[in-house]
Amino acid sequence: MVENATDDDLAVRLNKVARALHRQDNAQDTLDEIVRAAVDTIPGAWQAGIMTIVGKRDVRTVAATGEVPHDVDQVQYDTGQGPCLTALYQQKIVSAPDLHEESRWPVFAKRALALDVASMLSFRLYVAGDDLGALNLYSPDTHAFDEDSEHVGLLFAGHAAVALATAQEREHFTEAVQTRDLIGQAKGILMERHKLTADQAFAVLVRASQQANLKLRALAEQLTRTGELPTR
Repeated sequence: MVENATDDDLAVRLNKVARALHRQDNAQDTLDEIVRAAVDTIPGAWQAGIMTIVGKRDVRTVAATGEVPHDVDQVQYDTGQGPCLTALYQQKIVSAPDLHEESRWPVFAKRALALDVASMLSFRLYVAGDDLGALNLYSPDTHAFDEDSEHVGLLFAGHAAVALATAQEREHFTEAVQTRDLIGQAKGILMERHKLTADQAFAVLVRASQQANLKLRALAEQLTRTGELPTR
């Protein structure tokens, strides 16, 4: 938890956060660093977590600083209500200053209080097609988050979203290169073994993929590892 900062201090701290986020090796490491940095950067934050919705159906907590975010998020999943879900679906920033007096999500509020969470602050991180993400902050104190928390949190969320998008793009690129290389190796095996052209070898891979109900990458990986195409 941090105290309120001057604009100069905030700029320095956010620059450090941005550098730390961009140093992470992959998307999951970036998510984990985001929640750690959120607690160190945003005034009032005691715990932090990131909730995502993939394809508007698969809702889950993908990073957290402890068990509390997981437990509180599970209450939201169970009840279908709460500030994190509201931030994902409806508003960019959602504040719940005192869950004792919360009327928007009464069932959630009662159960969250039992988990020693009395106030929350949520920021939408990104909207990418049908995929949504939100950064959620938790405190055992009422009115833990003020205007400075919202200001710093909004700036922080912007940096976090950019870093996460960059990490995901890097992962997708790496995966695409690895897939291309695997398929190339698999084609080479078939071309050498059966004296096929590149197009013929690729056609064999596609047909075997369909027959085995395997993705082309998985089939190519199996062939390069075992030397054999899978059979149904």
